Amino acid sequence: MALRTIREQGDPVLTKVCRPVAEITPKIRTLVEDMIETMYEANGVGLAAPQVGILKRLVVIDVGDEYGPYIMINPEILETSGEQTGDEGCLSLPGKAGVVTRPNYVKAKYYDLDMKECEVEGEELLARAICHELDHLDGHMYTEKVVGGLHDTVYAESEEE
Repeated sequence: MALRTIREQGDPVLTKVCRPVAEITPKIRTLVEDMIETMYEANGVGLAAPQVGILKRLVVIDVGDEYGPYIMINPEILETSGEQTGDEGCLSLPGKAGVVTRPNYVKAKYYDLDMKECEVEGEELLARAICHELDHLDGHMYTEKVVGGLHDTVYAESEEE
């Protein structure tokens, strides 16, 4: 496994529509492993392939539930409902966040690493993460949905004893 460079806003790859994954190759498996490692290293809850420069319909998400990390190949949203408004950030725009309204419930289908069709239903953070990451696959960033502008994010330093 290897850490990948996360592309930042302004990189043209982040504005492109991704192509479907046709088959699971050793390169795709390596990409998935690298994306998970890169997401964890960057303290993210999701990462889409274009964020590491690969124009494939592939995302990884881990919101800390018992099912993560989700490896979602060729994902698509089937159903949404409700609404949630809150701060959202992105690994492709470090140190910034903005207020975004998203569905509070999302049902999505995707393929796993065995190309078996799966479905996931999520609320709150998982619903937000699915919507956010799938936007990346169509060349969109959360900044297009921000109300009231971006602000700096400040994270408390972890205390070491």
